[in-house]
Amino acid sequence: MLKFGNTALSPVNNTATYSSRIIVIVALSLNTATVRKFDVGQRTQLSDFGKYVAECLPKYVQKVQITSGDELEVLIAPEGVVPVLQFLKDHHSAQFTNLVDIGGMDVPSREYRFEIIYNLLSLRYNSRIRVKTYTDELTPIESVNEVFKAANWYEREIWDMFGVFFANHPDLRRILTDYGFEGHPFRKDFPLTGYVEVRYDDEKKRVVVEPLELAQEFRKFELSTPWEQFPNFRTPAAAEDVDTTEERKTHSPYSAEERKTHSPYSAEERKTHSPYSAEERKTHSPYSAEESKTHSPYSAEESKTP
Repeated sequence: MLKFGNTALSPVNNTATYSSRIIVIVALSLNTATVRKFDVGQRTQLSDFGKYVAECLPKYVQKVQITSGDELEVLIAPEGVVPVLQFLKDHHSAQFTNLVDIGGMDVPSREYRFEIIYNLLSLRYNSRIRVKTYTDELTPIESVNEVFKAANWYEREIWDMFGVFFANHPDLRRILTDYGFEGHPFRKDFPLTGYVEVRYDDEKKRVVVEPLELAQEFRKFELSTPWEQFPNFRTPAAAEDVDTTEERKTHSPYSAEERKTHSPYSAEERKTHSPYSAEERKTHSPYSAEESKTHSPYSAEESKTP
């Protein structure tokens, strides 16, 4: 007896019946779509660990957030790459000993346009963490090759594609593009067609590099997606911030009420504390009322049409 969900299906004896059963199974699967459940316990554990990392490394950790897929992200200052990754690798409660990948992202609108993403895996705790930092075209990032040997080729790829320089890398050179390649293809300001074309010349019997020649006029395709018309289908927020500054906000010798009113003046005095009375404050000016209206380097006509 074949059972699908709460529906029992008896054995089939012919092809037609078998096909109809397949249709039934497909229909049932469409009506009972699998939706990823929101795991509150897992999010709590991730949030607690993120706060713990922020408390241990307050000098480098700038923000902690949890993505919509229940993944922990730690945003750090560029100078904290090596100490933070070393901490996550060696700390007994972390043991993120595997560097799965290093990625890059270019956002030209930001002051520091490049974002470097380190993906770590802890086999001991079956957990993942994502560490992000930032830089620009001129500021190098410290290489983590001494912490994770796997970073060697990953950093070479980012240098090749984005032009991010990794200081103290043992062999920082291009790894994907050809010899003598100009530019970095994954930058947003790199032309879609490139600068040159590489082809085999049948007359010269060798590969040649020539300036790019387009057979047709280059067209710019900018099409709006139809899904923008349906806000209900848009994905939720990409990440949820973890509040690691609660103690910093309230760390003060005064209570919340005292912080609001802590002043050498009373509430009334704070409103009116001035060497002038209420009337004087309204009219205190080196000019009379008429002079204040007309005091300008321009005449009345010039003021209207400067």
